[in-house]
Amino acid sequence: MTQPEHPQGQPAIRTTAMPADTNPAGDIFGGWLMSQMDLAAGNVAARRARGRCATVAVDSFTFHQPVKVGDEVSVFATILREGRSSMQLHVEAWRRSREGEETQCVTRASFVFVALDDDGRPRPLPSAD
Repeated sequence: MTQPEHPQGQPAIRTTAMPADTNPAGDIFGGWLMSQMDLAAGNVAARRARGRCATVAVDSFTFHQPVKVGDEVSVFATILREGRSSMQLHVEAWRRSREGEETQCVTRASFVFVALDDDGRPRPLPSAD
């Protein structure tokens, strides 16, 4: 799959990779990046559901570029499909070094979220007004 040259839309979250987020090799730990993507997708899902949501599935991750300490990481999430109580989101993480303007897509994945009621059971998504 060809990677786009620039991210589409506005980031759901943006953060800076810090030394505490590194693996023993000094690169940013993949699990940290995956959690940032889950947070971003969760923000978008909760706004659409107008309430509590839970991650129920994530497809595979392929890391195309390393993230370094000090990189700005922007995560973009777009709803692809909606079911009765669930939604599938396409999520991409992009890096930009502190010193430059060039951005690179570092990974992408598909997340599935389900809207939950107060008891933690699936509930229908509200109408998309």
